[in-house]
Amino acid sequence: ASVGSRSPGASLPPSIPAARRSAKRSASVARSDPTATTSSVAPEAGAVADIRIVIRLSDNIRRQQGGKPDGQPPRSARIVADVRNQVDVCMASVTIAQVKKRFGATEVLHGVDITIPDGSFTVLVGPSGCGKSTLLRMIAGLELISDGEVRIGDQRVNELQPKQRDIAMVFQNYALYPHMTVRDNMAFALMLAKDSAEVIESKVARAADILGLKDLLQRFPRQLSGGQRQRVAMGRAIVRDPQVFLFDEPLSNLDAKLRVAMRTEIKELHQRLKTTSIYVTHDQIEAMTMGDQIVVMKDGRIEQTGSPLELYDRPANLFVAGFIGSPSMNFLPATLRLAAGAAHIELSDGTILAAPPQAGGSHGQAVILGTRPEHLALSDSEGIATEVAVVEPTGADTFVSCRHQGKELAGVFRERHAFVPGSTIRLLPDLQRAHLFDAGTGRRLAA
Repeated sequence: ASVGSRSPGASLPPSIPAARRSAKRSASVARSDPTATTSSVAPEAGAVADIRIVIRLSDNIRRQQGGKPDGQPPRSARIVADVRNQVDVCMASVTIAQVKKRFGATEVLHGVDITIPDGSFTVLVGPSGCGKSTLLRMIAGLELISDGEVRIGDQRVNELQPKQRDIAMVFQNYALYPHMTVRDNMAFALMLAKDSAEVIESKVARAADILGLKDLLQRFPRQLSGGQRQRVAMGRAIVRDPQVFLFDEPLSNLDAKLRVAMRTEIKELHQRLKTTSIYVTHDQIEAMTMGDQIVVMKDGRIEQTGSPLELYDRPANLFVAGFIGSPSMNFLPATLRLAAGAAHIELSDGTILAAPPQAGGSHGQAVILGTRPEHLALSDSEGIATEVAVVEPTGADTFVSCRHQGKELAGVFRERHAFVPGSTIRLLPDLQRAHLFDAGTGRRLAA
């Protein structure tokens, strides 16, 4: 009777959005786990069936109350199609448009524009204080946006609370509840959302299986290693089936060996779940090894956006060239000389080298020659005369720190050489992979 008394224009029963959410979550499980059985994804079909029953009942009531056809498909078909569409879209792009952030009169982000595609792993990298964590917190809703717009999928989220944005965040300090077991830490958000016990158990078990935590579910955080705690923090994010994962320097508190292992685990996790991920770090090695797209930031501005190899091979300016790559790129001041159709560079000591063939510039222009340590070769008579300062053998490679006219120059060699500190060696750059930068603006000179 209560249903029959609804007016034709009344909103749908609250069970419909709940069923829609259930369908979305079930489809996400199926998509992320190709081995899932029919029974494990049955809630999707059940949810859509429930929607069909409720909406058909609503349509019948509307007909009985004199509702007129409007030339569109039946309401049940339209809403089920809408649910199907939402089931198919369980991840989302993120668009950041002219975003600014001010603390009082101090502006720390100056009109940032980033497009993060569906299912990508985007890394925000830069030195401390460049604004990368502030930007991540603005995406999450933990910081107010002073100007500009953030969209997740097609929805503007500037005014939405964090819990309404369908995101999950992994923090640097784990942020685990010390009095809760691993299982309860992972299940806490689901319990707050009032999910059923069966759904909670299923999601926790799935996340524990993905992260190798099945044998640790009854332990407390104090009984775990740093790597295990970080996996629990990731598990707590995974169980929520978010549209976007946000990682705020999650590996900073781990030792070097564990950081390498966790890098691999996070990358494998993303390859399996295919959820849009945004990762903040100051470590360019993490950025290069994990990201599909890297955004290099400095002083609240974007210096360059691109794939890891694009940034490595074609840095836009001196900052990106020096920040991406380890050891960092060598820089030597020089003057560009053009004569008889040939381009040469003259170093401060008078050494003449051919200019990189892909470089541009004008005669007499003050330039910076950039060459990576791994792109230097030993020479008997050609190249740059340098004095050996420090030799660091690592086993696989030998790192040599040299000096040329007061400038540091580093070289990395696969071969083993008997370098002696204080001796002179000549280093010849691979000009096919060298760069010229304008000494004034720092921009790379391209032909």
